[in-house]
Amino acid sequence: MLTYRAPIADARFLLSEVFDYRSLTQLQGWEDIDIDTAMTVIEAAAAFAKGELHPLNRSSDEIGCSIDNGVVRTPPGFIEAYRNYVADGWQSLCCDPEHGGQDFPSVIGGLIAEIVASSSMAFSMFSGLTLGAYRAVRAHGSDALKSTYLPKLATGVWTGTMCMTEPQAGTDLSLIRTRALPQPNGTYRINGTKIFISGGEHDLAENIVHLVLAKLPDAPSGSRGVSLFLVPKFLPNPDGTLGARNEVQCGSIEHKMGLRGSPTCVLNFDDAIGWLLGKPHGGLAAMFTMMNSARLEVAIQALGVAHASYENAAPYAKERLQSRSLAGNSDARLPADPIIAHPDVRRNLLTMKAFIEGARALAVWVGLEADIAERHPDPDIREASHDFVALMTPIVKAYFSDTGADICALGMQIFGGHGYIRENGMEQLLRDIRIIPLYEGTNGIQAMDLVGRKLSMRGGQLLGRFMSPVTAFLETHADDPDLIELLPPVRDALKELEQSIALVLNKGKDQPVEIGAAATELLRQFGLVAMGFVWLRIAKAAAHGQAQEENREFYSSKLITARFFIHRLLPEARFRAAAVASGSSTVMAMQVEQF
Repeated sequence: MLTYRAPIADARFLLSEVFDYRSLTQLQGWEDIDIDTAMTVIEAAAAFAKGELHPLNRSSDEIGCSIDNGVVRTPPGFIEAYRNYVADGWQSLCCDPEHGGQDFPSVIGGLIAEIVASSSMAFSMFSGLTLGAYRAVRAHGSDALKSTYLPKLATGVWTGTMCMTEPQAGTDLSLIRTRALPQPNGTYRINGTKIFISGGEHDLAENIVHLVLAKLPDAPSGSRGVSLFLVPKFLPNPDGTLGARNEVQCGSIEHKMGLRGSPTCVLNFDDAIGWLLGKPHGGLAAMFTMMNSARLEVAIQALGVAHASYENAAPYAKERLQSRSLAGNSDARLPADPIIAHPDVRRNLLTMKAFIEGARALAVWVGLEADIAERHPDPDIREASHDFVALMTPIVKAYFSDTGADICALGMQIFGGHGYIRENGMEQLLRDIRIIPLYEGTNGIQAMDLVGRKLSMRGGQLLGRFMSPVTAFLETHADDPDLIELLPPVRDALKELEQSIALVLNKGKDQPVEIGAAATELLRQFGLVAMGFVWLRIAKAAAHGQAQEENREFYSSKLITARFFIHRLLPEARFRAAAVASGSSTVMAMQVEQF
């Protein structure tokens, strides 16, 4: 059975030594949320997750959700855990005080989201989607909608969903058939069917707020004809209490490979009453407020589940006895050596550790920039940080989820046959994480968003938001003795990334298929380079910390892991660059009939 341990020491190290969390405390509203306050909250979240959420993880997978006449029941224990989750203020942590929130920076919320996903990814679905709905209504709702819905969403009294996909419309949302008919009183009648709706119906909260993409009667063709509507399960009365049931029903729930504690619903809207969010025909722009939040959220989910896999694989490797060490340092008192003595097992564990700790650092960097984009008084700095987050969102979503699934496979591999059976819990992690490369936009779409849009956007301005700080760091530390071994490979990988980007964008001007053929490889190359850079920053901080008396083992571990990533994993970027340079001909040459 799985055990759980939160990355408390790593969170403090990243916030206080690798990145400058203290700069956020200079911004309005966050003056009192210093590093000690932040860590106290993170530690409390870890205790809650370990005590209340982790014990539900396996049972929720085994029992799953059920549906009876349109009523969905979550697994035993979820109602009580959710009630305690919202009562303790975890849902409201990063929401505005005027809505009942506590106004913590999102970087702290991200670290806590990882902890929640590590302990129970299924449970994390409800809180993450609700926060995304809160942000979308806050950004695009009328004053009346904000006053009615934001306090309820912020405090978790009501939950939220994202209703986009239809049977015939997944990636291509221009194909949706759900319709919205304007009414004389300013509301709309929504008709249609949505599928794959996480948390679309459940028994945790008294109301569910659906954000629904639909088309108006005068909608232009294509994606520019899509509008966004707020459609509650129950219609609020003028005083905020719940009124009549709206005409939205759960037709069924999906039988899934994993994530069985989270109901994935088919929702039928039959003249349901809704309100427009944002402008008519501006639905995709409005929904992307929630979508971008969700993409960062699920990247952190992937990190959390990968962390859970490592935290169980490493102790197992220290205990499981099999064969004798090739190093010849066996303990004669034992019949065999722990498998951690074997190079291939150590390679697997180091691969897991290097990805998880590097990804956590990259997530913290993006989270800090998101907070600066929201609150810094200088509009130019806000714009720069916003550009950086926009650029990095498809990278972390795709790279974290693809690699996170690989990491969970490695964790299962370390357990051998014992990882394949359900008893030890490792196979559940692999089943649960496998959805993340698929939802919130498949990873192929993330790659197209990066290469087809973000890299060339505004003359490469977004790309410059990454390249400038990385280049400045490399130049400043070019002769740094702490990084003399590690910096050159990252510098070379950055140059190769710049060459790949230039090559693809140049070819793509006349041959768009070149962008499509190279997109996934280029995103992966970018992700590896970004990880290489944050490992440089980690190594620099660890080298400084190692000079102190305390925690030398912690800092030594960081330096060893940095060397492993840069010398053993970063070289994959060169292979990806070669694949990018090969062009589209090998991808497109085969005729359809030959497949």
